[in-house]
Amino acid sequence: MAYHADSTELENKEILTWQGFGDAVREQAQEIADSGFQPDIIIGVARGGLVPAGALSYAMGVKLIDAINVEFYTDVHETLPDPVLLAPMLDVDSIKGKKVLVVDDVADSGRTLALVLELLQGFEADCRSAVIYSKPRSIVEPDYIWKATDEWVVFPWSDQPPVVAHA
Repeated sequence: MAYHADSTELENKEILTWQGFGDAVREQAQEIADSGFQPDIIIGVARGGLVPAGALSYAMGVKLIDAINVEFYTDVHETLPDPVLLAPMLDVDSIKGKKVLVVDDVADSGRTLALVLELLQGFEADCRSAVIYSKPRSIVEPDYIWKATDEWVVFPWSDQPPVVAHA
């Protein structure tokens, strides 16, 4: 499996640095706070949404955080036919009646975010969504977007290949 930066054939890439990520999180946390929405719990969409969800939880002072595991991308610009929920499953009973912020790194097609939001709709939760990047083709318009782009995004947590044992 390729990592996000392993896309040398792509000419147009948006590269987010760690400093840029830190700035993006603070700006997005301020936008969410200014909107009047104060989540009770933040749910990160694993894997890409885990780092942004953790950073937003600190920036917003939200201590309850959870994750939902969804697989969709298998390589650069390659996906499964549909997003798939993976175990362990989210404890959805614990979110009933709560204000929930669902966080992912990017709404590319929007299909992963749509799956998660649809799942959470039936649990009487006030759900909103936040992404660092949104693309114009996304079928979901997230509530909070740091930046819109049509380029492939290289995130600082996936800009190098996975570590392997030395021989």
